Amino acid sequence: MARHVTDFHGILLFRRDYAERDFLVKFLTQEFGKKMFLVRGAKKRGFKMVADILPFTVGGYVGDIADNGLSYIRTARETHQFQNISIDIFKNAYATYVMSLVDAAFPDSQPLPEWYHKVERALTLIDDGVNAAIITNIMEIQLMPSFGVAPQLQGCAICGRNDLPFDYSESYGGLLCQQHWQRDPRRLHLAQRTIYYLRQFSVLDLDRLHSINVKPQTEHALRQLMDEIYDSQIGVHPRSKRFLDQMQSWSARMTMPPADKTKDQ
Repeated sequence: MARHVTDFHGILLFRRDYAERDFLVKFLTQEFGKKMFLVRGAKKRGFKMVADILPFTVGGYVGDIADNGLSYIRTARETHQFQNISIDIFKNAYATYVMSLVDAAFPDSQPLPEWYHKVERALTLIDDGVNAAIITNIMEIQLMPSFGVAPQLQGCAICGRNDLPFDYSESYGGLLCQQHWQRDPRRLHLAQRTIYYLRQFSVLDLDRLHSINVKPQTEHALRQLMDEIYDSQIGVHPRSKRFLDQMQSWSARMTMPPADKTKDQ
């Protein structure tokens, strides 16, 4: 198995126990794509790289890189942790789900410099307090082609027009203009505001995004749309998504107004 020692930049996707004193740590690297690293002695007291292999860490490392199979981390150069993500359970849930999708979308050892940058930018925005649900939607939409699902989102899937109201059709693989709505009685009947954001998010450069305000109704509609597409067309269900769904359910219950109570007369 070919190996070479080199510097690399990595975003920690996840880590898990391995043997008594070691960790397996998976990174999305800028140079080599996704790689699994064995970190020997990581559980020993006094281990020097404890802070460098915490969840939600990004930075520079030196590694013994294998073409296939396990690689090894020799040392860390300069790293930092997304602190707000690490301490906020909601930010944590969204960020973990985004990284789970990226892990599922691509094979290991495939260089992904564009996606490395997108993931780092997405995590930075979530850490900075930009709407984590919307950042997650953007990543879900832009990841769809990597799962083999590339809906037509810039014009009508039948005629190509882009100057009429749209709706989403799973049968036709994307948007239908109003002129062709009758072709699919099972179209999703989405509000035009939801369609607007769907189209915008499909081509949005995260580097140009610094803040975003979306009405709760539209945010909810986007969540339902993404769930429908990922359930019916992509079939990817990371465990982190189930936890995220639970978190959203808890949040919704916490923000519901109390039921009206009347006293007996």
